[in-house]
Amino acid sequence: MEKSLLQQAREFGLSEEEYGRVLKILGREPNHLELGIFSVMWSEHCSYKSSRIHLKTLPTEGPQVVQGPGENAGVVDIGEGWGVAFKMESHNHPSYIEPYQGAATGVGGILRDVFTMGARPIANLNSLRFGAGDHPKTPFLVSGVVAGIAGYGNCMGIPTVGGEVFFDASFNGNILVNAMTVGLVRNDGIFKGLAEGVGNPVMYVGSKTGRDGIHGATMASGEFDESSEEKRPTVQVGDPFTEKLLLEACLEVMSKDVLVGIQDMGAAGLTSSSFEMASRSGSGIEMDLDKIPVREEGMTPYEMMLSESQERMLLVAKRGCEDKVVEVFKKWDLDAVVVGRVTDDGWMRLKMDGKVVGELPIAPLTDAAPLYDRPQKPADLKARQALDFDSLVWPKKCGETLLSLLGSPNLSSRKWVYRQYDHMVMTNSVVLPGSDAAVLRVKGLKKGIAVTSDCNSRYCYLDPRLGARHAVAEAARNLACSGAKPLAATDCLNFGNPEKPEIMWEFAEAVKGLGEACRALGTPIVSGNVSLYNDTNGVSIFPTPTIGMVGLLEDVTKHVTSWFKAAGDAVFVIGDLSGTLGASEYLSWIHGKTAGAPPALDLDREKVIQDFLLRCIDADLIRSAHDISDGGLAVALAESCLTDPDKSAGVEISLGESKSDRETAELLFGEGASRILVSVSPQQVGTFEQLAAAAAIPISRIGNVVPSGFKITPWIDLPMDRLRRVWEDGFEKVLNKA
Repeated sequence: MEKSLLQQAREFGLSEEEYGRVLKILGREPNHLELGIFSVMWSEHCSYKSSRIHLKTLPTEGPQVVQGPGENAGVVDIGEGWGVAFKMESHNHPSYIEPYQGAATGVGGILRDVFTMGARPIANLNSLRFGAGDHPKTPFLVSGVVAGIAGYGNCMGIPTVGGEVFFDASFNGNILVNAMTVGLVRNDGIFKGLAEGVGNPVMYVGSKTGRDGIHGATMASGEFDESSEEKRPTVQVGDPFTEKLLLEACLEVMSKDVLVGIQDMGAAGLTSSSFEMASRSGSGIEMDLDKIPVREEGMTPYEMMLSESQERMLLVAKRGCEDKVVEVFKKWDLDAVVVGRVTDDGWMRLKMDGKVVGELPIAPLTDAAPLYDRPQKPADLKARQALDFDSLVWPKKCGETLLSLLGSPNLSSRKWVYRQYDHMVMTNSVVLPGSDAAVLRVKGLKKGIAVTSDCNSRYCYLDPRLGARHAVAEAARNLACSGAKPLAATDCLNFGNPEKPEIMWEFAEAVKGLGEACRALGTPIVSGNVSLYNDTNGVSIFPTPTIGMVGLLEDVTKHVTSWFKAAGDAVFVIGDLSGTLGASEYLSWIHGKTAGAPPALDLDREKVIQDFLLRCIDADLIRSAHDISDGGLAVALAESCLTDPDKSAGVEISLGESKSDRETAELLFGEGASRILVSVSPQQVGTFEQLAAAAAIPISRIGNVVPSGFKITPWIDLPMDRLRRVWEDGFEKVLNKA
C-alpha cells in the first residue's frame, strides 16, 4: 500500500502543521523530491526553527568583527590586513552511530566552512563528551572518535592543537563531537556564499555524488532510541586526500578573479548549498541534474539533491570564466562541471531528462522557514542543586584524594588523545597541546593567535545561565593565561529535545548567559552551530554550550605556558585562595554527587583580573600562568608541575594552619571563577606585588617552585614520580575497560 504524502512528511520529520504550510506555499501537493527538500531545509539542523528567536539576542558586532554570523565562518581582524576565520560545528549524532566516520567528516565539514571563506586553515580543535568511564560503549566510542579526528586532520596536513574531553553518564546515549577550525585570510580576499548575476554559471566541483548521508540533517534533528544503529547509511564517508586537493583547488581558483560566490555542500548537500546561495542574493537557480557527477548508477533526483557525500562545493563563476575554473580543478584531478545558471525569479528549478522534476520558491524554504517560540518550564534547580554537606564523609588523606582526582577520567592526562594528532605540521604551532591554550605564529608578522575551547557541562546542568557564563569566562581566561587578548567567540550549543519545555528553558537561559558574558568580556559571537535532540530514550544530555575562542598576541614571543619554569620562582594565586565545592569535580568523583550551585561569577571582576594578567605578561613579570578550574588549587598546582616538558618542576606550598575537613576540601579542591595560578621570578616579585596593590587585585603568595617533590603543608607530601604515574595512566584505564 502506497504511503500518503502526509505519512511521508511525518517520516521525514515534518509535522502535520508544517506539511499544511507546504501545501499553502505551493498551492498544490509536492512530489517526493520537493517534499524531501522541504523536510531537510525545515529540519532543526538546517533551519534553527527552535533556536533562531533566542540566537538573535547574542552580541555579534564589534570593531574587530569583519564577518559575523550568516556566512560559512566568522572573521575577525588581527591587523596589517589579516583576518582570522573560525567556526565550530557539531557532528554528534553521526559520531555516536559510526564514531570514526562521524568524527572524520565533522572535521572535514568544518575545514570546508573555513576555506570556503578564502582562508587557509592553520589549526583544528575539538570538544568531546563521552559517557561514563565505566560504560561498556565508552572505550569503543573514544577510540573511534579520536582516530577519526586524527585520520582526517593528519592526512589534510593541518595540525590539531587543542581541545577538551569530558566524561559523564548523561552522555551515555548521545556523545558530543564538536569540531573547530581556524584559518588565516586577507581581509580584502574574503569570499561569500552568493549566487549573483543573472546568467552566471552554477558549477559543481569536487567529489562525485553518492548515496551516503541521505537525510543526515533529518537524523540530526530527532531523538535516538534502540533502533539508532540502523541509521548507519545516513552517516557520510570522508576522504581527506580528496579534501586536500579540494582545498588547494579552491584557494587557487579564488586567486584568479573568476568567482562570484562559493558554498560548501554540508548538511543537506546540494539542496542547502544551492538554496542558501540563492537566498542570500535574492536570486533563483535553474539546475540540470543530468550533469551532476555521480559515482553510482541510477541515482534519482531525490538522492542527488539530498546526498551528503563529502568533499564537494557549489560555486557561481563569472560568465565566460567557466573554462578557467575547469582548468584549475582538472589540474587537481577533481570534477568541475557547469550544472546550472543563476536566474532572477526567486525559484529553484530542477530538471532531468529535459523535464522539470522539482520547482520550488526559494525564500519560503530559507527566510520563511518555521520559527517557533517553544514553551519553557524552568527546571527545579533547587532540587538539582540540593546538597547535604553534613552527610558527606570527608576523606582524611588529602594526598590520596589528590591522586584519585589526577587519575580520574576528567582530570587525567590527555596525552593519549593528542599524541595521535599531528600538532606540528605547517610549523605554526608555538604552544602545543597540554597548556591552557594553543598559540600559533602568523608567518611574516610579529603577531600570534591563541585558540581554545571550553565548557563545563556539569555547571550548565546545575545552572544553565551561570554555567554558560562560566564557559565564556574560562575560555577568555585560558587565552589570557597564554598572553593573548580575547577577540571573539564561536559557539556550539548542544542540548536535548527542544519540544520539552524544561530543555527549551535550559537553552534560553544558556543563551542569555552567553550574551551577558560575551558583552562583559568584549568577545562577540561571530559564528556557531546548534545541535538539539541530543536525547536517547527520553534521557537528555547535560546542556553543553561549548565556546571556541580566538585571542591575539601582538608579539608572539611574549606567550606564556602553564608549567613552572625554574626552581626558586615564587608561586602566587591571583583571585580568591579558596574555592567552593558545589558542582565541583571533587564532589562528583570523590563523593559521586552532581549537586550544589556552580561558583559565583562576577564578570566585571573577571575582566579586571584578565586585563591585569595581560599587563603583567606584557611587562615580562609572569613566568607561568594556569587557570585554576576543574579540581581546584591542588590539581592546578599538580598540573603546573606535570605539564613541564622537562619533568623537572616541583613545588613547596604552605596554605596555613590545619582547618576543618570541609574547609580543607574547599581550599584544596574547591572551584571558583577568576582564579589564576602564576609563578614569578624572585627579581620581579616586588614589582608584581606593587602592581597588584595599585590595581586592587587580590593576590596570595603561597610558596615556591622547587627541583622536585610536591608538598602542600600541612596536608600533602608526595614524590612527583607517583603523581606523574597516576596522572599519565588514568586515561588509558578508561580505554582498557572494554
